[in-house]
Amino acid sequence: MAEVSPSILAADFAALGEQIRQAESGGARMLHVDVMDGHFVPNISIGIPVVESLAKATDLILDCHLMVDNPEDYAKAFIDAGAKMVTVHQEACPHLGRLLGQIRDNGAAAGVALNPATPLSTLDEVLGQVDLVLIMSVHPGFGGQSFLPASLDKVRRLSALRRHAGHAFRIQVDGGVSLDNAGLLAEAGCDILVAGSSVFGADDIAGAVRALSARANLPALASA
Repeated sequence: MAEVSPSILAADFAALGEQIRQAESGGARMLHVDVMDGHFVPNISIGIPVVESLAKATDLILDCHLMVDNPEDYAKAFIDAGAKMVTVHQEACPHLGRLLGQIRDNGAAAGVALNPATPLSTLDEVLGQVDLVLIMSVHPGFGGQSFLPASLDKVRRLSALRRHAGHAFRIQVDGGVSLDNAGLLAEAGCDILVAGSSVFGADDIAGAVRALSARANLPALASA
């Protein structure tokens, strides 16, 4: 069953606590937290103090996506702040396997993200060490972008690779997720749909989470 991870990048930070509660009432079990440094991606978002505050304010799993240079300098600090899942970019990690091991050793699930132009083959040597692979379906750095259609085939190929190799990692997709593609992504093998504007841009946040979850799981329910 695929699940929705609302991305707070699209939330109203003046009403963040209430909007998170609405997402939780819609069935969300985790929150996607985009961390941007203005170097790896051309934008700056939030940091460790916000994650600490979120950990105090909600019991939802904090899924921190580090779009930063030198993530090895920050991963443990985010875990200490309350992150239960930490995802780093393959493109930012010269010693990726070592960092993934450090994330796990510090008690968090370890994820690795790929930008749209980065091939799956760059993960060949670490797929046995990951709990999560994040396929970016937009160019990272800004919310509200349109879904890149080629991402769907990338998810299919990753899902087939996972199946044939017997790996247990989850597949996550981030960028342009909506009611139009949620079902297709789930059919392709996506387990976690990161949704920002389509959740926090809706008048009914709880209803948006429920609708995306229902659309994503319709193929699974139909084939059950």
